[in-house]
Amino acid sequence: MSGSSDKSQQPKRRFHIPTAEELEKRRVEAEQLLSNTNIQIDMSTSILKPQHPVDNTPSEPTSNGTNGAQPTTTTATAASPTPTRAPLTPTKQARAYTQMVQVNELQRGNPLLSSIRNVRWTYSNTIIPDFEVGRSSCILYLSIKYHRLHPEYISQRIEALGRSYTTRVLLVYMDTDDSKVPLREINRVALLGDMTLLLAWSLDEAGRYVETLKAYEHKQPDIIRERVEDTYVGRLNSFLTSIRSVNKTDVLTLASNFKSMDKVACATVEELAMCPGIGELKAQRIYKAFNDSFVLPLSE
Repeated sequence: MSGSSDKSQQPKRRFHIPTAEELEKRRVEAEQLLSNTNIQIDMSTSILKPQHPVDNTPSEPTSNGTNGAQPTTTTATAASPTPTRAPLTPTKQARAYTQMVQVNELQRGNPLLSSIRNVRWTYSNTIIPDFEVGRSSCILYLSIKYHRLHPEYISQRIEALGRSYTTRVLLVYMDTDDSKVPLREINRVALLGDMTLLLAWSLDEAGRYVETLKAYEHKQPDIIRERVEDTYVGRLNSFLTSIRSVNKTDVLTLASNFKSMDKVACATVEELAMCPGIGELKAQRIYKAFNDSFVLPLSE
């Protein structure tokens, strides 16, 4: 008796495992409930798949101009749509456009583009230069090999550029060893065309030039200018260290021995060489800096 009472007092199981007959009965009931809808049950995956059969039978239009057939409604809950990013406004599009380097379509396939990694760029068929790095800054790109094959190319590009940009850079890729003669021609064309000439000995270096010009688009020119101290010693250092092999220690030595710039300029080679740390060669360079003519004689 105690055994039977214990079995009657045992709690009922929470979970019920349906049999095959019960599953079949539930499937039939579900098909009957959804027989008037447009939804098919796939029992293999237990996922509701909406179907949209095409009805080719024409229906008579109603008084409001629509067909008499009413749209079928389903009881299944529609899946929530995937969130999409809102389109950019014209102002944001213009801002994103100006933050990129604009590349002329003529440069498509140029290996230089693979070296521009730190700034975004996009192709444009509305610009005249090869690269537009700002509203008033542009770059024309040229390689020495291409200039030898087409020497008139860069002159035509500069002429087509006109006066549309304030900062005008001619970026030249030195892809040959013997570049003395063509570089002299390019320098002359750049000078006459009011172009700033930049030389790059590798594609990576040329890419860094493009990236830097874009990054410093809105910067003031003072940040790249040499900072000269406003004191007398600072100006003296800036002037005398421009002479080859003269350092700041030599400047202090000359200032302590000659006391003024006038006496340094009027000193002889022997007087300059007597200063500690300044040898015969350095004394000759200092003397020539003050006494040689600024205009070189024309070669016959």
